[in-house]
Amino acid sequence: MKSAVETLNPTRVRLTVEVPFEELKDSLDAAYKKINQQVTVKGFRKGKIPARVIDQRFGRGAVLEEAVNDALPKFYTDAVNEAELNPLGQPEVDIKELKDNELLSFTAEVDIRPALEIPDYSGIEVEVDAIEVADEDVDKAVEELRERFASTSPVERAAEEGDVVTLDLEAKVDGEVLEDGVAKDVSYTIGSGELLDGIDEAVKGKSAGEEATFTSELKGGSAAGKEAEVTVKVSQVAARELPELDDEFAQLASEFDTLEELRADSRKRLVNMKEYDQATQAQERVLDKLLELVEVPVPEKLLEDEINTRKHNLEHHQLGQMGLTLDKYLELQEKTAEEFETETREAAVKGIKTQFVLDELVNKEKLNVNQEELTEHLVRRAAGSGMSPDQFAQAVVEGGQVPMLVGEVARGKALAVVVEAATVKDTNGEVVDLSDDEDDAEAVEAAADGDEEAEDSKES
Repeated sequence: MKSAVETLNPTRVRLTVEVPFEELKDSLDAAYKKINQQVTVKGFRKGKIPARVIDQRFGRGAVLEEAVNDALPKFYTDAVNEAELNPLGQPEVDIKELKDNELLSFTAEVDIRPALEIPDYSGIEVEVDAIEVADEDVDKAVEELRERFASTSPVERAAEEGDVVTLDLEAKVDGEVLEDGVAKDVSYTIGSGELLDGIDEAVKGKSAGEEATFTSELKGGSAAGKEAEVTVKVSQVAARELPELDDEFAQLASEFDTLEELRADSRKRLVNMKEYDQATQAQERVLDKLLELVEVPVPEKLLEDEINTRKHNLEHHQLGQMGLTLDKYLELQEKTAEEFETETREAAVKGIKTQFVLDELVNKEKLNVNQEELTEHLVRRAAGSGMSPDQFAQAVVEGGQVPMLVGEVARGKALAVVVEAATVKDTNGEVVDLSDDEDDAEAVEAAADGDEEAEDSKES
């Protein structure tokens, strides 16, 4: 076999392959055997029909077609390996010449990973938010905890802001009561915004036994997005009572004996959260700086596939679960279709560039992934999917996605190398030490906004 490579652009090549006919022998034998099992010829036992009879009855062309279809993947793979290419996706194959007993010639166009030159990244400098926790932040955290331990008691008065009311609801669209539009004994805190728009105004001032009717756009169910006439009846009004902020509350709501200890722990938790946010912010900004340093051509077909995958996942998974259409989502986000298209394309471009650059860094820095690192990442991903680690691991193995997870961990380690080499300062001018951060893989996914499964599945 002879092959030659023509570079069409930095991300696409054309392979021209010539195969001597004798190299098709195994595929021809397999083609005759396959046809033998599929056809019947009078006078011959099934599977024992001579090749010359098959040629006469069904045509040599059918045999050649079967043989070529069987042999092409191997010859293509051999040519790719010989040229040391990194193909993306499936090739577009064109048979140029097929001479019986002489020659098979074909071309294969395919997208490839571009060759990247990673420059010195040690000079990257970024600024992140300083970690500041004010007394007001601690007050708010303690107050939120206090809200969780509120008690309620029925009152004989009209409902007010903050009260917990028990409601019966009935929704009509075009005068017809919806099958899923009736609910009984719904508990609702006035002002929480957890039910329908307009419900707060409808129930305020109402006492037990009173009802009101208002119009609201339904957020879910069979008539999501439609205007409905909603009748709400108040069956009970209960006032919320908050516990006193004292040592007794600290003992009720936590493992601490005093309110002072509880406040100190709340401050520590807020600092930890801000440290994580700061580390994520640093990684995102370092990644952005790194991408600015590297010229990364993006294969157009890969980009279009990634864009389509992102749209499909949004429409059929995320929005579908919320009962929203894309049009309604854009309306809620106050975005035009053009703005959505632009943002989706930009995110897809960044995701692909991020993977290319970090994969190149993995090779350059000779980074490996050990079993412990892979297991830790798998457990994190399982938690995010709502599955147990064992269930998630089984799904990953059955779906052939282990290399994808390994790639995610390796890219996380590559980003960590760049972050470690960068200078990170906060807005107060203080140098930030991120050496203890262990969530690099998660940060890569956040920074790249990546649904990388789509691209990984395209690599051969």
